[in-house]
Amino acid sequence: MYESFYPGMAWAAHRGTWPHAQHSRFVQAGAIHWHVQMLGQGPCMLLLHGTGSGNFSWRGLLPLLAEHFTVIAPDLPGHAFSSRGPEGSLSLPGMSEGLRALMRQLNLTPQVIVGHSAGAAIGAHMVLSHASLAHSTLIGLNPAWLPLPGMSSWLFGPAAKLAQLNPLSAWATAKMAAQEGAVARWIERTGSTLDVQGIELYRSVLRNSGHVHGVLSMMAAWQLKPLAARLHNIRNPVFMAIGSQDQTVPPTMAHEASLRLPQAKLVMQTALGHLAHEQDPVGTAQLVMTWSTST
Repeated sequence: MYESFYPGMAWAAHRGTWPHAQHSRFVQAGAIHWHVQMLGQGPCMLLLHGTGSGNFSWRGLLPLLAEHFTVIAPDLPGHAFSSRGPEGSLSLPGMSEGLRALMRQLNLTPQVIVGHSAGAAIGAHMVLSHASLAHSTLIGLNPAWLPLPGMSSWLFGPAAKLAQLNPLSAWATAKMAAQEGAVARWIERTGSTLDVQGIELYRSVLRNSGHVHGVLSMMAAWQLKPLAARLHNIRNPVFMAIGSQDQTVPPTMAHEASLRLPQAKLVMQTALGHLAHEQDPVGTAQLVMTWSTST
């Protein structure tokens, strides 16, 4: 019902300035209209962005990773140019199932899943739930695998719960995002600093009420305790890259996750924050490629 009140972003209005727009396509799968960027050749690598973002988050890594992999980078349901989908699609199990349907539609099985923040939680849920991914490499960039202290939000705080109570909250949040300097201040609170293009891309999505409502609805439906309880069951190769200045998912939580994943290997990215892969795409891509070919 919310699609009519909160329409998604219009691709025609943005594709002229969108990173790697020439590699975009739209795919219908699992009752979701997906915006996906696909490029490269080789083993399949699935990139899953975090809450509040979009596949533009991978803009610096895509051409580097595509030299060695067939890279699939979707907008998650309710984010940017992908539709919300049916009831339940924005929960952790719902997104996992939706992505399974997308990969089936594309006739691809990811040998490597790279997830940032909440995207890493989706990747972990996928390898736990789908036998076809039992040997896939799982890479978490500042992964949100455990319940965060307080509200599990990197931008919006209590607005996530308000989205369930007040249908105007997404409009109000989007209006705030349109104010000069607001998005830059939100990004700074994650411990990261982005360039002008990065800030403008986040501003483009966060001032769109459809995107914001999808994000807030996802956060309201998000439950990490069941995933945390099953984390020790992951037998896949696991790697983590952690921004030492992450103010959203504290680096101490990566060490706690490592206790549940003894096979995990962890690298600290010095002086970088929650969006470390956007701050240093070259360094992050090098880590991802090294880990992806080491198993």
